[in-house]
Amino acid sequence: MAEKATGGVQSVERVFELLELITDAGGDVTLSELSSSTDLPLPTIHRLLRTLVALGYIRQLPNRRYALGPRLIRLGEGANKQLGALARPQLKSLVDRLGETSNMAVLDSDMVIYVAQVPSLHSMRMFTEVGRRAHTHDTGVGKAILAQLDDDVVRGIVTRTGMPTPTAKSIGDFDSLIADLNRIRERGYSIDEEEQELGVRCFAMAVPNAPTPTAISVSGPVSRVDQAFADRAVPLLREAAQAISDELNQN
Repeated sequence: MAEKATGGVQSVERVFELLELITDAGGDVTLSELSSSTDLPLPTIHRLLRTLVALGYIRQLPNRRYALGPRLIRLGEGANKQLGALARPQLKSLVDRLGETSNMAVLDSDMVIYVAQVPSLHSMRMFTEVGRRAHTHDTGVGKAILAQLDDDVVRGIVTRTGMPTPTAKSIGDFDSLIADLNRIRERGYSIDEEEQELGVRCFAMAVPNAPTPTAISVSGPVSRVDQAFADRAVPLLREAAQAISDELNQN
């Protein structure tokens, strides 16, 4: 196998380049679309795709497009569990210091999926379970993630998923969402103001330089999660997000 000067195995690098291109394209592409997105020769792309199809990591659709395959699901689930395990000490520290439930979520196929949680000891708390999928536009973690993306990417996500409004306070149109995302970009954190569940407020922050869009949050009843809580929570969220980022980016 040929190796690059960096010590990387070229064929492995090419495989992951193709997988990431397909992911970035929304999960399925044509051969010509792949060819226009990479400098790899067409015969090389075709050979790598054929191998990935045979292994189940890519599948070819009836319309000849190539899509991510089912065997990647198991790898993704395993990676999410490991990401949750890595973040759990920081989430526990947030709960210990703030007294409210802490979560971590990642962007997965236009939705957020919760990959870790440390619950509050209070009997009254937000019931979000690990493994639950939710929309991006009406959750604290979702909006923190969207604020890291270009507006055109955000438009694509909410166009594909729709913008349901589970409460009267939920954002239901693209222009209002972009206005909120601009506020999030300016202050550095998002707020779910009873948009997912009435009576529950959430503060969330993106994890910087994460390999996949990721955010952490603290949430609880509006009676406890007020402005005084925010004044304490935001610096601690920033500290925890940076600590998780540092660990994720260790060589």
